[in-house]
Amino acid sequence: MEKIAHASLEDFYKEMTAILGKDLETIFPKGLHKDIGHFNVFDIAQTIEKARITSEMPYNRRKYYKISLIRGKNRAEYADKIIAIKKNALLFATPKVPYHWVPEDPDQSGSFCVFTEDFFIKAQSQFSLEDLPIFQPGNIPLFEIEDNLADEIENLFTKIKKEIASDYVFKYDLIRNYVLELIHYGQKLQPAEKLSAANDASLRVVSLFIELLERQFPIESSDQRLQLKTAKDYADRLAVHVNYLNKKLKESTGKTTTEFIADRVIQEAKILLRQTKWNVSEISYALGFEEIAHFSNFFKRKTSSTPMEFRS
Repeated sequence: MEKIAHASLEDFYKEMTAILGKDLETIFPKGLHKDIGHFNVFDIAQTIEKARITSEMPYNRRKYYKISLIRGKNRAEYADKIIAIKKNALLFATPKVPYHWVPEDPDQSGSFCVFTEDFFIKAQSQFSLEDLPIFQPGNIPLFEIEDNLADEIENLFTKIKKEIASDYVFKYDLIRNYVLELIHYGQKLQPAEKLSAANDASLRVVSLFIELLERQFPIESSDQRLQLKTAKDYADRLAVHVNYLNKKLKESTGKTTTEFIADRVIQEAKILLRQTKWNVSEISYALGFEEIAHFSNFFKRKTSSTPMEFRS
């Protein structure tokens, strides 16, 4: 069994100490302990030199959340799309969605913070981060923003940096509020959901289907396998007729159940082809295909390239 490596906080700090040329004690936040969870904040200008040397950050899943204000020309590469940023970007990264971030000019500035789920849970928050719209599965929360909004967000990062360097006993409670403010900036930038408001029951079926689909991902080991593969599998699990599920999804999203499943399988296939060294047969098996030829034909039909062509 081969598992996908996830970049941990320990991996992150090994990289940061190498980039900044400082000891861990120097960059680790003061007053942080296990009952608080983890949080830290950094200047992009101080860390960008590494990106210039390697030309891109590693493409992998991380075990922490990250919010970045990046000022400069850049490119974000996700499994199924490339997003070009000309000026300012506000980026929300979750443990589930891997991506590359590629600086495209030497003038880079801004800030980013990293934190764990338990930074909020241990504060007895009444929500999980994944309950928030900005961190919902299937989203790519990356926004190009104007200078005035970037200035506002930069000011918020300045407050965070000031507090994290202070000796204020309750500074992490205050920082948590600042992070929530950052999250709300992002959520206000998100477009309204294109879901039909016909009735709550319809919305609930659509929401439950998407949750059930996303619960099968990410694929993290080569012996893990999708259990729900067809529209009927999902309809049976939701205790509705497959035609009803198709109708409500089509009304709400413009896609049929089969199209929705296929798009998500393709997205995961691209991630596995880019992120792992698994052979195509292992990826095919993990994604629920009985024959490698079926997977290859499916992939080419959806992307116009074979799995090996995409990987190369």
